[in-house]
Amino acid sequence: MKIKLICDSMCDIPEEIVNKEFVEMIPLTINIDGKEYKDGVDFTKEQFYDILKKCDNLPKTSQVTYVDFKNIFEKYTKEGYDVICITGSSKASGTFQSANLAKADVEGNIYIFDSLFLSLGSGQYVIKASHLIEEGNLNASEIIQELENMRKDVNLLFVPFTLEYLKQSGRLPSVVSFVGNMLSIKPICTMEDGKNKIVSKVRGTKQIASKLVDMILELNDGNVEDKIITIGYGSNEDDFKRLQEEVSKKINAKEIYITRGGSCICSHTGPEILAISSSY
Repeated sequence: MKIKLICDSMCDIPEEIVNKEFVEMIPLTINIDGKEYKDGVDFTKEQFYDILKKCDNLPKTSQVTYVDFKNIFEKYTKEGYDVICITGSSKASGTFQSANLAKADVEGNIYIFDSLFLSLGSGQYVIKASHLIEEGNLNASEIIQELENMRKDVNLLFVPFTLEYLKQSGRLPSVVSFVGNMLSIKPICTMEDGKNKIVSKVRGTKQIASKLVDMILELNDGNVEDKIITIGYGSNEDDFKRLQEEVSKKINAKEIYITRGGSCICSHTGPEILAISSSY
């Protein structure tokens, strides 16, 4: 079986997954102060954090186009591949719809999967699919069914260190942002049915790492020995070290991956962010 795994750049995945021969990431377009860039192509994540701090207006993301998907689907189906395409949440972007429109116009076995997550949440499905492809026991259709079966087991928690970006993007009322920033209250967010949701709050930044680890353990009934954990961050490396320390002390997982927040998520949360996700 020849399977090609495609994802869009709303999925934040570790480098060791990105670099697998059968994995390909299609970038969204980022508009920054009137100029368009390909996410992860025209700049690194580290460069984007610097751009984000200096740009005059909040960057805007544009979905992967029908043409982009059609071209890549045609390329791999003509080479004899079955294609699995995992997208960021259809509730946050039209990318899933673009992929389905392209699929309808390309001959071959193409399977589109809506993760209903962003960032590390979407990334859990890409990691799982990559493991199943490497094991070689399932065909593409069966892998999609495995991804559907794990929906209830995927958890994502993330904390933006400033509320200013969420306010500017309209994802947080101005009064909530003002009070939160004034009192140094940080929201702990998840995604539910493809949309962002605040599930808890923490005062100050020093308690964030410990709170995230405690909450992910609680979501998994205190046992993550058979789980895949991914931890992520943006430009805030010192805060991430705290998260690593907490994970090292409290978590004994099957696998632990590290990645960084990409421009699709950090355009809305700001460059300083901590996140943790889990799945089978």
